[in-house]
Amino acid sequence: MTTHRIQPALGLRTALLALGLTLLGSGSALADQLDSILAAKKLRVAIDLAVPPYGMKDDKLQSTGSDVETAQLLAKDLGLALEIIPTTGANRIPFLQTDKADIVISSLSVTPEREKVVAFSRAYAGILSVVGAPKGMDIKSAADLEGKKIATARGTTNDQEISKIVPKSAALLRFDDDATSTTAVVSGQAQIFATAPALLKAVNDKNPAKQMEVKWVMKVNLLAMGLRKGEDRLKAKIDEWVQLNLKNGQLNAIYKKFHGADLPEQVLQAGS
Repeated sequence: MTTHRIQPALGLRTALLALGLTLLGSGSALADQLDSILAAKKLRVAIDLAVPPYGMKDDKLQSTGSDVETAQLLAKDLGLALEIIPTTGANRIPFLQTDKADIVISSLSVTPEREKVVAFSRAYAGILSVVGAPKGMDIKSAADLEGKKIATARGTTNDQEISKIVPKSAALLRFDDDATSTTAVVSGQAQIFATAPALLKAVNDKNPAKQMEVKWVMKVNLLAMGLRKGEDRLKAKIDEWVQLNLKNGQLNAIYKKFHGADLPEQVLQAGS
């Protein structure tokens, strides 16, 4: 009888020990991302370098732009090396989900659809979603898009907004990214561009005869850093950093340097 009583007790202890080791192993496999980033001493940030002035290459082929400088400042303040992971508009969220990047700082607008799959930091910047066309073209409303060819980058908020209002007789040309949609407008594949003001400027820089201008603003979008869901400590750390740098003017200075204007009021209010 004594033997039978001892064996179950030992068996239970062994099982509990095994369970504890299993849970410990699971905890290691699912390590907190902030701890992992700090341990690696490196922050991997996905940035689209074909969306000036948010991300681009300078004449020395160095990465620059407002998103790039924002990432540089964040990494510096966290005491980390910065690794820029070049991406495209379509790959920003997949790169995050597949652990090719720790965070996304890439003109990523906050939308209900994206909030289903990623977490967002506080808004650090803003971007206008506009309809642009040549100066001499009389475009005042969606009705004036009848029969026109309109370029946009597939899957962007610009695509989403123009899709809501485009007439059936118009041809909405969706390109893979901002670079190819910009090239399409420069080359004359489309006269009208559903995009951000900075890309209208990019068209004019490449082909001054286009004289592209904003016809109307479809929406003011808040830009935030994308993070994987469930990383609450990392999100809290970045939210604190964004709020501090909105208050001290650092983020506004970066934005103004590249965009020639202050941050949208909605963004500045987030730091108050």
